[in-house]
Amino acid sequence: MDANSSEKEKEEEMTLRPLTLDEYVGQEDLKKNLRVFIGAALSREEPIDHILFYGPPGLGKTTLAYVIANEMHTNIHLVSGPTIEKPGDLASILTSLEPGDVLFIDEIHRLPRVVEELLYSAMEDFKLNLVVNRDSGGKTLTIDLPPFTLIGATTRAGDLSLPLRTRFGFTERLNFYTIDEIDKIVKRTSRVLKTPISDDASIEIAKRSRGTPRIANRLFKRVRDFANYQGKNEINKEDTLNALSALKVDDIGLDEVDIRYLKTLIDRFKGGPVGLEVLSNAIGEESNNLEDVYEPYLIQIGFIDRTPKGRVATPKAYEHLKISYQERLFE
Repeated sequence: MDANSSEKEKEEEMTLRPLTLDEYVGQEDLKKNLRVFIGAALSREEPIDHILFYGPPGLGKTTLAYVIANEMHTNIHLVSGPTIEKPGDLASILTSLEPGDVLFIDEIHRLPRVVEELLYSAMEDFKLNLVVNRDSGGKTLTIDLPPFTLIGATTRAGDLSLPLRTRFGFTERLNFYTIDEIDKIVKRTSRVLKTPISDDASIEIAKRSRGTPRIANRLFKRVRDFANYQGKNEINKEDTLNALSALKVDDIGLDEVDIRYLKTLIDRFKGGPVGLEVLSNAIGEESNNLEDVYEPYLIQIGFIDRTPKGRVATPKAYEHLKISYQERLFE
């Protein structure tokens, strides 16, 4: 992808993000709570308390951070945990904040421990305690910070240390979306991108989006590519089915990696149990990628179970792949 195409994709992604809770589709219980917290913070003229969002990728953690900043009438600063390598990096970010700003740290579980420890006083007391001249005995320099809101996002809440987790005033898991909710998101995307889509085509995309808005938007853009290539400015069901077939996305959203995962688990390892690392090596995919991206949906739809001994394929997986469960069971 050239620089212009990449820039266009980023611009489209930003355009597709809703900026208010009313525009944001799904996560209804979470939105109800956020309305209370935002309203209360605004009435007190204080920043909203620190928030931790966790759950599989693509469910809207970053988008919610934008919504919160917009609803609070403040600025948002986005950084990724792995890019903050040393205390000085974090200090530079924190000291650049204005009162009330939102700092969003994606993949916060990947912060180095020495950086994470610097966050404790920053979150609790809005103070930054830096050790300077460490080689000659060390001296602690305390810097006052403006009141701010830290929003952390992670796919691995269990990897966060307890001291960091307890400093968030509100922790919430984002759940997969219903087909109806994804259908609304697809239709909103079609309006924003000025490419009409029929109701039955929108539902087809929604059914194959794994309950994930990011995937829904990606599939819509690729279906749009196929339609535009044929000189069409509107998307119908036939266009959608042809495009999704070419993309090798099946009728419940499983792609090539999902199918390879399940077939390897069933054919090579007799349905399990098998350890994640062994399975990862067998199909040539990173174990973190399988665990964070693919397995949550396969568990959600009941195709695999995680057991103390390893991954196990369920009868539903055999049925979907049209493999006899009893045959395999007694081999």
